Amino acid sequence: MELPDKIAVLCHTGAGGSGVVATELGLLVAAAGREVHFVGSAVPFRLAGQRGLRGPYFHQVGGFAYALFDQPYPELAATNALSEVILEHGVSLTHAHYAIPHASAAIHAREITGRSRVLTTLHGTDVTLVGAEPAFRHTTRDAIERSDHVTAVSQFLADQTREVFGITREIEVIHNFVDAGRFVRVTDPALRARFAHPEEALIVHISNFRPVKRVEDVVQVFARVASEIPARLLMVGDGPERPRAFELAGQLGVIGRTHFLGSFPDVEGVLGISDLFLLPSTNESFGLAALEAMSCEVPVVAARAGGVPEVVEDGVTGFLAPVGDVDAMADAALRILRDPALYRRLGTAAREAALTRFQPERIVPRYLSAYARTVRV
Repeated sequence: MELPDKIAVLCHTGAGGSGVVATELGLLVAAAGREVHFVGSAVPFRLAGQRGLRGPYFHQVGGFAYALFDQPYPELAATNALSEVILEHGVSLTHAHYAIPHASAAIHAREITGRSRVLTTLHGTDVTLVGAEPAFRHTTRDAIERSDHVTAVSQFLADQTREVFGITREIEVIHNFVDAGRFVRVTDPALRARFAHPEEALIVHISNFRPVKRVEDVVQVFARVASEIPARLLMVGDGPERPRAFELAGQLGVIGRTHFLGSFPDVEGVLGISDLFLLPSTNESFGLAALEAMSCEVPVVAARAGGVPEVVEDGVTGFLAPVGDVDAMADAALRILRDPALYRRLGTAAREAALTRFQPERIVPRYLSAYARTVRV
């Protein structure tokens, strides 16, 4: 298998799932001896502090303010920055995470330079939200169709992409992965004591607080649980729905037992001390945060939506309920938290799934194989 020596990575740079996966994958590819160049508007969230003289390297996308432009043009700026990287460093493959603007930018740069094949990974909202928006529908379909190879993070997303855009091309399913050496159970009682008393269950939710995450459902589920057993809730992340969740916690009388931590950097530490993870989203193409919780032996209660059933096995690593059924989710949470034997069984199975089905040693070689096949096209 002949791999490309130099690879460019176009990705979102925040703490969202696609940026996390792109960065973690790029770091592992660099560790395998390949020269990796990240291209983005800022240093990716999980790349900070990881670079050395031998890379991975980071190239910032520039901006340009001009009165004639009503809004910035991220695709054109990314195209220009990527083209420079391709020409200067001899990059032969660009891995674009997200269809718009990254796959479009990578394809445009391929045309400008006459070099660098394009592998596009679809992560979810680039299809379900951005791609479904009429203003971007045709450009999203074009980016998918003209990529040299396309992968999706779940079978659900691959099937939905074909349905939404009416395309028949191959979309390879490669699930996300988790670093099980970093996401582990934390047994330090002093750390847990920062958030909860020993007798209290510690429940956690992590997201970008967009409407699709249904963070008000999180608060409602927790209020039902907290009315039955001593419990605390950790809300990790930030976004437009955070004020509504905060207000609802006050209305339901659980604001004193709910901690809004914002974009807390030590996600693995929070998950490592928690007892239950809640994910009531309307749609999740994969559910990376749920997988990270599972790696920490934390059972998951989630909505049966999108690709979540490919990650959380109902009755084995957690429980699934219909979207919006907060009573069913609360019942499932209470069942887990009241039964120590069930809790241990689910947590052990969750960790085992992370170790056997979603470990980097299983997933990364599939990406490397896709890289090799892409450059041979």
